[in-house]
Amino acid sequence: MTAVLLVEDDERISEPLVRVLRAEDLDVTHVAGGQLALDEVAASRPDLVLLDLTLPDLDGLDVCRRLRVDHPDLPIIMLTARAEEMDVIVGLGAGADDYVAKPFRLAELVARIKARLRVAEQTRSPSRPTLVLMGAGIELDTASRRCHVTDPSNGARSEVELTTKEFDLMRLLMADPRVTLKRDDIMAAVWDENWWGSTRTLDTHVSTLRKKILDRTEPPSKIVTVRGVGFRFEPGDDDRSD
Repeated sequence: MTAVLLVEDDERISEPLVRVLRAEDLDVTHVAGGQLALDEVAASRPDLVLLDLTLPDLDGLDVCRRLRVDHPDLPIIMLTARAEEMDVIVGLGAGADDYVAKPFRLAELVARIKARLRVAEQTRSPSRPTLVLMGAGIELDTASRRCHVTDPSNGARSEVELTTKEFDLMRLLMADPRVTLKRDDIMAAVWDENWWGSTRTLDTHVSTLRKKILDRTEPPSKIVTVRGVGFRFEPGDDDRSD
């Protein structure tokens, strides 16, 4: 049975959420503090963590960062009442794979959990082919899910840590360079085919990728926003094939 760790100190949220998740045949463990969450993950290694941002002992962002260091492939969905764009960026930057603002619809949260679990299962599948995507000094290894960037000034190669969603989004864009992908198609491919929420999270992820990767490469490498349509990856003229 799929194991989910819920880290939430508000019983008004945790109790109904535990009931709903167990009704979905998920093995749910609930803790109310950050240190308890770290201890539980170390002891039982759940398949997914639902992490509240505001906890009584440790800050949820600190917990997320520590989990990401020790468990880089662990899916983490952050729950928070702070839904401003900067808070979302900070949460994703700390290593969260998704970000759900309170109050949330239980059906939507369950859908996001299942989508994240599907992506994690596909990532673990041994049948996935080894493929390295390259462009503008960016090297994306889809087998190991690692990203490296080469500094154009000195040729130094360094690794950039990406969340699961950031990696999946970058892989999708780099797989079809100079091709504009529609927003809805990106959401369906990276998030979930049944996605019904706002595409604002897509803009947030693109913004984060620009800061993490593209700002470190030789211009004009960039993710281009095509207003009213979607996004495309432009690797730069140096990578254009004849």
